[in-house]
Amino acid sequence: MPQTIYEKYGGFSAISRVVMTFYEMALDSDQIGDYFADVDMARLIDHQTKFISSLLGGPASFSDERLEAVHRALAITHDDFDEMGALLKDALEQHGLSEPDVRATLAAIESKRNVIVHRDAA
Repeated sequence: MPQTIYEKYGGFSAISRVVMTFYEMALDSDQIGDYFADVDMARLIDHQTKFISSLLGGPASFSDERLEAVHRALAITHDDFDEMGALLKDALEQHGLSEPDVRATLAAIESKRNVIVHRDAA
């Protein structure tokens, strides 16, 4: 049975460390940092860890309808999404994921662009 990226790097705790690194960078980002003002970061990190884990073969799952509903009011633009992807790439690399696994992870995130980015975004 092939090993998933989730399993290969140690499961939930390893993904959680990547997500924490990502949010440390995101909070400092001029492009997306404001999205996290007044946000319960512990709760957000837990949800994001479950989301990324699910994309990498982990146990959780999220429907596109749920993702769209959660992100609808945030008016996330394509530029915001691109910044998120760049920061996540940096976080994945900092935690030692191989280049092919970084690309696979970013491709999985990219597959959700159309449900995360605001429909009227440029």
